[in-house]
Amino acid sequence: MTDLTLLTDGLAFPEGPVLMPDGAIVLTEIASGRLTHVAANGDKSTLAETGGGPNGLALGPDGFLYVCNNGGFEWSRGPDGLRPVGKAADYSGGRIERVDPSTGRVERLYDRCGDVALSAPNDIVFDRHGGFYFTDHGHRKGRSLEFGAVYYAKTDGSFIREIAFPLVGPNGVGLSPDGERLYVAETSSGRLWSWRITAPGEVAKPEWPSPTGGDLTAGLPGFQRYDSLAVEANGNIAIATLRLGGVVVVSPEGAEVERVSMPDPYTTNLCFGGPDMLTAFITLSSSGRLVAKPWARPGLAL
Repeated sequence: MTDLTLLTDGLAFPEGPVLMPDGAIVLTEIASGRLTHVAANGDKSTLAETGGGPNGLALGPDGFLYVCNNGGFEWSRGPDGLRPVGKAADYSGGRIERVDPSTGRVERLYDRCGDVALSAPNDIVFDRHGGFYFTDHGHRKGRSLEFGAVYYAKTDGSFIREIAFPLVGPNGVGLSPDGERLYVAETSSGRLWSWRITAPGEVAKPEWPSPTGGDLTAGLPGFQRYDSLAVEANGNIAIATLRLGGVVVVSPEGAEVERVSMPDPYTTNLCFGGPDMLTAFITLSSSGRLVAKPWARPGLAL
């Protein structure tokens, strides 16, 4: 693919790319339990050691980085590279962490919601009010599967609320450009759900029998597994899609807009930046690469 630019490689299952104010990318390396700083010239350095499995990542309005830590996976290495295969034997617990990017200090904010322990926090997005939504993917081990959920929380550690349950492998999470709709991608079903936001951390839920309380925005044909997502400025949702090895773009009405192929079946996440927000920074996780690609439409600035 001649329009791809390799920014860096040798990463241990990268995810959660965040464009920093200085033009660098900070991402997670799930398999090595750390946050990595990738400079504009491709040089990489360790920003923080979190342990467990740092997954989704977001830059908060306070300048701190907020990490969804899934507690750790078991791993398999095959012809296509590295891939997760279940809950780690040394699983250290799901949690939300706050990281000071200037010092690398890691602070645990949440590891439960009331009496419910977090299982495998996965992806995160901030709203205009300074709070954040995050998905808890749940873990699989042997023949057992933990259901997932969606939560809303504040950055000071004082408030967390479950807003959707149960889901089967909720992964990517994002907000519409007007901040009035929440999107969640479900990995196992290959479905994109949405909820109308009525207040910060509160959503309108259709009556039963919606299993998630959400509206089905997209359930495209074919075997595809949705991972993390980003939203375009026009409201389209760009979903990193496993097995396809690329990004599927769907409209808010659920129509397929575009499929962008990538050279990795574990294309897991993307963020937008560059001049006019027309560059996508994409994690190719099983092969351990971060790439940049010109994008057809402007991305939404987080």
